[in-house]
Amino acid sequence: MSAYSSVGVIGAGAWGTALAQVCARAGMDVTLWAHEPSVRDDIAATRINSAFLPGVVLDDRIAVTGSFAALANSGFILAVAPAQHLRTTLAAFAPHAAPSLPIVLCAKGVEQSSLKLMTQVLEDEIPHARPAVLSGPSFAGEVARGLPTAVTLACHDAGMGAVLAESIATATFRPYQSRDIIGAEAGGAIKNVLAIACGIAEGRGLGRSAHAALITRGFAEMTRFAVALGAEAETLAGLCGLGDLVLTCSSPQSRNMSVGLALGRGASPAEALPPGRAVAEGVASAPAVRDLARRLGVELPICEAVAAILAGQTDLDQAIASLLSRPLKSEF
Repeated sequence: MSAYSSVGVIGAGAWGTALAQVCARAGMDVTLWAHEPSVRDDIAATRINSAFLPGVVLDDRIAVTGSFAALANSGFILAVAPAQHLRTTLAAFAPHAAPSLPIVLCAKGVEQSSLKLMTQVLEDEIPHARPAVLSGPSFAGEVARGLPTAVTLACHDAGMGAVLAESIATATFRPYQSRDIIGAEAGGAIKNVLAIACGIAEGRGLGRSAHAALITRGFAEMTRFAVALGAEAETLAGLCGLGDLVLTCSSPQSRNMSVGLALGRGASPAEALPPGRAVAEGVASAPAVRDLARRLGVELPICEAVAAILAGQTDLDQAIASLLSRPLKSEF
């Protein structure tokens, strides 16, 4: 099967717009679905998504729309709606989804209401779709500007995965293939919660040693969580796990780490939320990750602490003291 010539992108936030730009660079015709009329009008008039991705002039191959019907003839779909809104978005798109349509899930999180991963949400809403997951260390602004980026593209069907990878690959955007969809999803879901923890440590001035410890012990939590869901542990050592974790936990460009920074400097959970229309997925995912881990019988002390802080159930000093006073044990 040859590479796809067209793609529909559902979601015109920063990441959806950046992926639309990648696909256009790869030579595809791109239809970008934007929920907000103001975003559609802005892109149509100026070729810039000033609300979510300012400063990036979009390729002429990108057409913007507010109609799901306009995506009906796309070769495949990149679903980039926020995790907590993905179900309603997919349900609205479902009447226009062709049989066996490949849908690549790009949102990272666990649905609060059902504690389901995004592929499970897709199975509920468009059961005839062929799922894939795109995840990895990638800041939207850097990707849109064409800076070098490598990601994981996970798909049960290796043949379809290879075609999808060939379709979206460019000189500076490199997808590595995997068959472990659950591993790719789990890594992406939990890393945002851990980034909030790292931001708290940074904002509190706890030092680089504490930061390194949080990333390392957070990676252990990520791996336990993913394996309990049915993932392969080695997947989490790749781009969609460790790679994404290191990036998201190490830069204020990360909206989730920025939330943690604000909390660490004394802001309330409400005050720490990103300004404007930006979304920090870890805020919504933290209680869902905690509850799903409890259901699975998996211990995630860092994620538990973040969820408690965001819910106002504990303050920062109590949470830090609780983590540091846990019983000593073997590292592995």
